Parts: sequence; C-alpha cells; structure tokens
Amino acid sequence: MGELNKEVVDLVWKRPGSNGVSASLFRRWTQGLVFSETEHTALEQFEGGPCAVIAPIQVWTSPQTRQYITLHTNMKEEQKAALCSTLAEILEQACSTSSTTSFCLVTWAKGQCPHTTTHTPLTGGPETSQQPSEKRIVKSLSELREEVVSLYETWKGRCGVLFFLYSVILTKGIVNIRNEIEDTTEPLVDPVYGHGSQSLVNLLVTGHAVSNVWDGDRECSGMKLHGIHNQTSVGFLTLMESLRYCKVGAFLKSPKFPIWILGSETHLSVFFAKEMCLVAPESPSEQARRVFQTFDPEDNGFIPDSLLEEVMKALDLVSEPEYYVSLMKSKLDPEGLGIVLLAPFLLEFFPDQDTGIPDSFPVYHYNGLKQSNHNERVEYVQGTALVLGLEDPMVRTDDTPVKRCLQTKWPYIELLWNTDRSPSLN
Repeated sequence: MGELNKEVVDLVWKRPGSNGVSASLFRRWTQGLVFSETEHTALEQFEGGPCAVIAPIQVWTSPQTRQYITLHTNMKEEQKAALCSTLAEILEQACSTSSTTSFCLVTWAKGQCPHTTTHTPLTGGPETSQQPSEKRIVKSLSELREEVVSLYETWKGRCGVLFFLYSVILTKGIVNIRNEIEDTTEPLVDPVYGHGSQSLVNLLVTGHAVSNVWDGDRECSGMKLHGIHNQTSVGFLTLMESLRYCKVGAFLKSPKFPIWILGSETHLSVFFAKEMCLVAPESPSEQARRVFQTFDPEDNGFIPDSLLEEVMKALDLVSEPEYYVSLMKSKLDPEGLGIVLLAPFLLEFFPDQDTGIPDSFPVYHYNGLKQSNHNERVEYVQGTALVLGLEDPMVRTDDTPVKRCLQTKWPYIELLWNTDRSPSLN
C-alpha cells in the first residue's frame, strides 16, 4: 500500500510530533469480528479500545440479523450473512457521503494471512503490522457485497477490526475525512488511552467524520463547527450529556430504528428495543423543540425574545409578522424579561400532543466486553422500560449510569431488568 499506508496509519493513530501509539495499546485493537458463543448475534470484544468500531457494527447488525434469522436454518450462515450485509452497508454509506465512486477493501496480501486465532495479538505497532496488507478496489454494489462475503475469514481474523476500519477510511477518502474532522491534529484513536474519537463513531454511524453530536452546524469565534445534518438510521446517547458536557441533537436521539449506541467516559455499549413507535416520524412538537434548541445552543431553556420571529418563521407559524409576533412576545413574556421559555412556547403552539410512546415496552442492552457481563458471558440483558409522567410516583428504580444515559432522551424512564444486577455501561 506504499505511502498511502502511512497516511492511513497517521490518521488513525498519530499526533503530529509524537511517536505514535505504543505496541501494547495497538495490540488491544488487533482482534477479529467474532460472535459470542452464548449470544449468537452479539459481537465479542476482548479488550478495551475497539468498541468504537465494534459497537457501530453491532447496532447495524441487530436489525440485519433479525431479517436473516428467517432466511437461514444454519446459525453460522445467519452470522455470516448478517455481518457481511452490515459491513457492506457501512462501506456503502461511507462511499455515498464522499466524492468517490468506488470501494476499497483492505485485506492480507496473498500468501501473508497468518494461521493464528483471532485471540492472538500481533507484535509491533501499526506501522509494522500493515506491511503484508493489500487493497482491493471494486466499482459496483453487487461487486462490493460479493467481495465482502469472500473476505469473511479476514473480518473474523486477528486484524479484522482494523482491516475493516481501514477499508472504511480508504473508501471515504483520507482528504474527505480530514475535511470533516474538527481538529486534524487529533488521530481517530487516542494514542494514550486507545479510545476511539467521536469522529470515528460518527463516521461509522452516519458516514460523516464530524466531531460533534448536535444538529446542524454552529459558529464559534468565526469557526464553523460541523454537526449532524440528517436523521440517522441508528442513534447515539451519552452519559456525558447527563453531566452537561455536551448536548446530543434530535437527529441522533431519534433515529430511524430503535437502536442506540450508549457512550460512557470510556466505553460504548448498545441499547435497543423492537417497538418501532419509539422512532416514529418527528411530531410537530418534537420538530418545534429541535428548532427552538438550535436558537438556544447553550441549552438554557429559553431564547431572547428578539429571536422569536426567526423561530416562528422556521416553523411556518408566522402569517402577519409585525402584529402576530408582537402579540406572541407579550403573551409568552408577560413580565417583559426579554426572554421566551421553551415550555410555554410549546404549550402555546402545540398543546396536548401525544407522543405515541407506550407506557412500557421490552428493552435489551448489549456490552461486548466479557468482563463487563455476568459470568463473563457476552449476552443481551433483557428488561422492561417504563416511561412515566412528571407527577407519576408509581415506580422509582435504581440510579444507574445506563438509566442516566437514557434519561437524556426519556427524562422519566424507569428500568426493570430481568437479572439480579443492572447491565454495565463500562
């Protein structure tokens, strides 16, 4: 792969002026995409780090797997079909969000594939490990799907995670990725702790390597900071929002499928349900909340009254600007404080809107790390979610990181798990 190989390595691993990542940290990423022996649709993660690739693949695999279960009688064939379909889907998305028209797949060079298990780490760092690799270029979707299936053993092998990550990067294009990343001096994988960046997670979930999770772009000191521009297929929620370090936008909070990556300080897991009504098309009140919050980037819960006309125009609520906006300012700010609060705004224009969410529904949690699962068996933890009202004291469950993470989307959610202990976010 020559000089291009160095560009990929630098993008993933290296800060300018640094020596790159240590061999021991890099070895944590040298594993294959393998399924748990106890949960046949759950991918297993051996050590901390590669969850930034494994969790996004898991969320894509979940709906795909449910499709294939009815088509195959052989478990191994189900797994192969689900995983390969997922990988092709992510590569297709990466290609569609760039100017490229071809797909690049990274694999072992002929005669170089090592005969070792997926648990056996490589020696050395990223620079030395990629010498025996090659790239294959395919031009069409049908070719892509065939090639991905033909490389199934590569994806399962000890560099499967890395080869797929490099395939996505080269398909998207290194220049395209650098143009989307906010700080191009920061690699996609932290060279000190080995955690994947938000840009890496966004790249695999949305096809765009943007560094932020809010809706749309924002201006800050003359800089344009890129966010998420469309509703995503799968979602993202983070414990960091409950700690007020960030604010996830509606596009990631309300995806097309009821599946969310959950982020803690150090790890990524997955939460999913089968109730499609959880991700019904955006209601008028939800749209209004999202638009209002784009004018309230600090998440204060209010906007200056001078912005009310712009919010109303964005929601097609203005018919006679001068008279109607002035009337609404007086009604929504009766004390003349110069601000408009979100709650009265929604109540005025969108009263009594039913969300359509059931009071309770089955939920599942996935954590790919063996040591984070009961008896070190990677299995889905099943439970029941209760979405209560503000004044409803019916049930109050434990305050856990998983619950605090989910409360950033459903503020009054309660969780009753079928196991003795709550699932771990880490």
